[in-house]
Amino acid sequence: MVLAVSMPSMDETKGVKIAIGQTCSTSSMTHNLSQCRNVISKAVTAGAKAVFFPEASDYIGSSPSESLSLCKPAKSSPFLLGLQESARKHSLPISVGVHEPSDDPASRRIKNTLLWISAKGEITQRYQKLHLFDLEIPGGPSLRESNTIEPGNEILSPFESVIGKIGAMICFDLRFPEISLSLKRQGADVLLYPSAFTVPTGEAHWLSLLRARAIECESFVIAAAQVGAHNEKRTSYGHSIVISPWGEVLGELGGRKKDEPEVLLVDIDLERAVEMRKRLPLLRRTDVYPEV
Repeated sequence: MVLAVSMPSMDETKGVKIAIGQTCSTSSMTHNLSQCRNVISKAVTAGAKAVFFPEASDYIGSSPSESLSLCKPAKSSPFLLGLQESARKHSLPISVGVHEPSDDPASRRIKNTLLWISAKGEITQRYQKLHLFDLEIPGGPSLRESNTIEPGNEILSPFESVIGKIGAMICFDLRFPEISLSLKRQGADVLLYPSAFTVPTGEAHWLSLLRARAIECESFVIAAAQVGAHNEKRTSYGHSIVISPWGEVLGELGGRKKDEPEVLLVDIDLERAVEMRKRLPLLRRTDVYPEV
């Protein structure tokens, strides 16, 4: 016999308001910082308590050599210093994807990282992308992230925020449920997937994968996305989205670049997630298969 499980509605305005910025990064960090500050201004006006930006918000270069030349350490990056100033000014925590130099001075590769900037303007959390996007589609895009990016080697433990414990991942990590399951086991309430998805892979898998991660982990999913043409070689899918632990789309933006960066405002009600987990517990058979 199958019983219907009724979950509490997510429609009522409750919880903590967050803002997701959908931007289109170029090779100009000045331009990209201006976009992010535009988003922050709108977020503050709307009463948001945290802002989430996409992967590679600092820049997207048109070649490996340009990408390497643009990469700056956090302490001297004009983009990051500008965001830290905005965080302090508005007492607003910010999640943002950036590039950082390798720890090896001789390396020709850089890091793809997700940073958490506190309301005091301090970088308090750093996750380095584990899975790198290498893609060859006949007649379509060809991208080999492993040529320019060095992979991380550890999962960042969930950290406290105004919307509960956050589990950090980046873009292509979305295709590997092992990370999100590990973060869920460690108590994550919210899973982050800042991204710059290609259009073909976005059309095929973006929503399906994000909903799957939310449902199987019974966690909120926040996916801030790049949108539109960054240069002649690269275009991103967009469709920034927030999904509930029940798999409901709580808010979504489109796939076309606008004159100004778009902002998605969503209320995250952690109490409803807790209630849902009580009604539908997922008890894993770790006596039969390994725990992730």
